[in-house]
Amino acid sequence: MKTGTDRPVFKVFTHIFIIVLGVGMLYPIIWMIASSFKPNNMIFSDTSLIPKAFTLENYVNGWKGYAGTSFGTFFANSLILCIVAVAANLITCSMAAYAFGRLKFDGKNLWFAIMMITLMLPGHVTLVPQYILFNTFGWVGTYLPIIVPKLLATDAFFVFLLVQFIRGLPKDLDEAAVIDGCGKAGIYLRIVVPLAAPALITTALFTFLWTWDDFFNHLLYLTNPKTFTVSRALRTFVGDAGAVSNWGGALAMATLSIIPCFALFFSLQKYFVQGIATSGSKG
Repeated sequence: MKTGTDRPVFKVFTHIFIIVLGVGMLYPIIWMIASSFKPNNMIFSDTSLIPKAFTLENYVNGWKGYAGTSFGTFFANSLILCIVAVAANLITCSMAAYAFGRLKFDGKNLWFAIMMITLMLPGHVTLVPQYILFNTFGWVGTYLPIIVPKLLATDAFFVFLLVQFIRGLPKDLDEAAVIDGCGKAGIYLRIVVPLAAPALITTALFTFLWTWDDFFNHLLYLTNPKTFTVSRALRTFVGDAGAVSNWGGALAMATLSIIPCFALFFSLQKYFVQGIATSGSKG
């Protein structure tokens, strides 16, 4: 006997609701892309998603950048920063996760509990002490305040994600590797890292997206226009009074800024789902 949720009418309304909700969530992005091709004086007067007057002037003017530095430099800065951040998180977080998931050492449970507590600690609590510390080191104005913490496995979420995945891997593999002459480093490099690839790809994807989209830290620590990232450079379209002086350029560069994120996410979507959904056991 069919239940209420199995009836065709219910399924039709469910799909309609999901489609309407999806369109509502995508509308701001679609509007931004469409408006980036409109002349400045028509962005808010012409509310249609199809521009009545098509222009590429917004992209040309927006690409000129700020203070003599083009958006090409800003994109290169963001890309380099993201690549370094991804590499640092993959290495340090996977090593920390391997230690918590496989090795035995004194105070293991205590340190793991302390790490989990940091997940519950709001970032604003440590904001001022971190800034004072980095300013004392003379790092303000450089990428070091953004990169160095990732070299110390401070992203507890990724450590926890990898720990859960590694704990799901059969321990028989470790024992077999030991019989073949592998040490702790060999097990990590030859067993754990290859099998944890979905979780590592998920870590890389999230690290890239969060670093690329990060605005507050970049606004706080990057003070030289030549070091600006894309998210920091988009702030330059806003004047001192809080008003955007060039809506067309801002929308055009914002449109370009989402392309790397979309491309990376959809190219790694399959691995991302595996990293989140699986426990690490291989059937």
